[in-house]
Amino acid sequence: MKQWLLIVLATLALTACNTMRGIGQDVSKGGQAIENAAKDVSNKM
Repeated sequence: MKQWLLIVLATLALTACNTMRGIGQDVSKGGQAIENAAKDVSNKM
């Protein structure tokens, strides 16, 4: 029973890590897009 619980907890932890990594990458890409847009506007002025 303890092994089963450990397997379930490990699976949930790994899934959460992958989800957080994906969110981090999405936020990073969004920040890069905003930065690039700001640079474009700045260059046009």
